[in-house]
Amino acid sequence: MAVAKKITCLGAGSFYFLRAIPDLLLSPELAGSELVLYDIDAEKAERMAAMGRRLAPRAGTGFRVRAATELADAVDGADFALSSIGGSGAEVTANVYGSSYHAADIAIPAKYGIPQIVGDTCGPAGMMMGLRSVPAYLAICREMERRCPNVVVLNHSNPMAVLCRALHKYTNLTVIGICHGVQHGIAVAAESLGVPAEELDCLWVGTNHYYWFTRVVHRGKDVYPELKARLAAREAPQGRRLSSQLSQIYGFQIVYPEDDHIIEFYPFLAQASGGPEALPYGLDEAAKAFAAQAAPPDATAQSSPEAVRATFLRRYQELLDAGELPECQDNSITGEGIGSLVSAIATGRRQVCIANVANNGAIPNLPTTAEVEIEAVTDSCGVRGVHMGECPLVLKGILEKRFVWQELVADAAVKGDRNLALQALLIDEMAIWPDQAEAMLDELLAASKPLLPQFFR
Repeated sequence: MAVAKKITCLGAGSFYFLRAIPDLLLSPELAGSELVLYDIDAEKAERMAAMGRRLAPRAGTGFRVRAATELADAVDGADFALSSIGGSGAEVTANVYGSSYHAADIAIPAKYGIPQIVGDTCGPAGMMMGLRSVPAYLAICREMERRCPNVVVLNHSNPMAVLCRALHKYTNLTVIGICHGVQHGIAVAAESLGVPAEELDCLWVGTNHYYWFTRVVHRGKDVYPELKARLAAREAPQGRRLSSQLSQIYGFQIVYPEDDHIIEFYPFLAQASGGPEALPYGLDEAAKAFAAQAAPPDATAQSSPEAVRATFLRRYQELLDAGELPECQDNSITGEGIGSLVSAIATGRRQVCIANVANNGAIPNLPTTAEVEIEAVTDSCGVRGVHMGECPLVLKGILEKRFVWQELVADAAVKGDRNLALQALLIDEMAIWPDQAEAMLDELLAASKPLLPQFFR
């Protein structure tokens, strides 16, 4: 039976909604629902809404799609809120990685000997992204607490664990983090074993972008030893060499095997005293690729802000015009499956999914409040984590430090506390000498001052 809901898209100008909106429109259980798009860049929200209005009749589910220019209108009475809010304000950029703020997050630590690569989950750049994003999220959540206190918030932004921890700690809303890292890792394991991903029964432990398999079963047979043997016997492909070696050392296969993410969780980057070009495992090439994306434009070739925006919007519109309905909905086990997930919660249908949630005993020997990415089951209230078993000792030691970092960043973002931010820098795996860390922090905060009023009262 269909249930019509109000679904609000926050940061609706984000390219994430290019695939999320079509997936939602294909949901027969949500027939007659309303999609309301809100972004601080109202023009982008309206353009994205126009794409939704173009596709909605083709889906045949009776969805209504509109943009809202006021947050209060967008969230009033909302049943679901999907968020994809980067930490770059209203800056005109294809994504947060190309913003001037993120460019500073990468360039300033590099001066102090920290060559980051992705910089959206940990390290100084991940911290800065969290410090800028958390206040924006909390302001929206305060409005939702007043206007739609029973809303289910589905967050897609990074740093995922920091944002989810801050919202769980400082709001009364139901918050679920949505990512695809685990699904990607299961697909890699299935390919290695030569079986469909849907046929694997897996257990894993960890937090967003950083987890390890503890069990892999195919049709009742334990195939984890076979998976590890196969992966160890073959030459690791470019971009997965570090994760392959670490998996063999720890005895547990890293789920999300991309080295450009994995390297930032380990204490190796500060050893690259020669800069990004000195990184091993082919990571120098990954660093160059991300650096090129984050590099500020050549001052001699800069156009006016109006010209930059016009160029961006032309390309933006081209992508929206190319947007189409997929042949079928995304699967919540092999993909993010946002349409399926919202439908399941809306109807109270029990469905297994993968979500970022508070641990609450799912991994018994990790902190209750730790933000973990695990299997969960839906019900009419949201999702509940599935028991994943205990975390092996060596992985427990690695993860608990990460949970403390997430807590410090969340608290620093809310309180505007410079010393908590400094503590986060010093407990992070990219830690440098305290006097250098203080100087680096001052530069980082100054570079993001327009989006960090809590630190400059």
